[in-house]
Amino acid sequence: MSRRADAGFTLLEVLVAVVILSVAVVTLVQLASQGLRLLKLSSDYQEAVLLADRVARAGDASIEGVETGQEGQFNWERRAKLVAVPDDLAPVGSAPPRLLALSVAVRWGTGRTLEVATLRLAPATVTTR
Repeated sequence: MSRRADAGFTLLEVLVAVVILSVAVVTLVQLASQGLRLLKLSSDYQEAVLLADRVARAGDASIEGVETGQEGQFNWERRAKLVAVPDDLAPVGSAPPRLLALSVAVRWGTGRTLEVATLRLAPATVTTR
């Protein structure tokens, strides 16, 4: 006589297997969704860096002041300020170079900010805006 218990799975075993499978599927869906969120964030940062670079390069190197603008979802602010160069760093026998400290801040979303800063050689006369 064969035993009926050996013929298949019990209801409890099937329920445990379904619960384990459900937890695995939910975890995979959450991981995929987190990956998409990070991909979007990375794309936004990449666009912000490109915008900051473009704004920094497009600015006039002879104007000291603040400029602002908006492009798509991004708000940007470009600041240029004349920086004093110490006399001991100046070339011997000539006037010290004139440097502009240039910084571009890009803001978007809810509190996301990216800032790029550099120094630029300024012409002999720098105007203030």
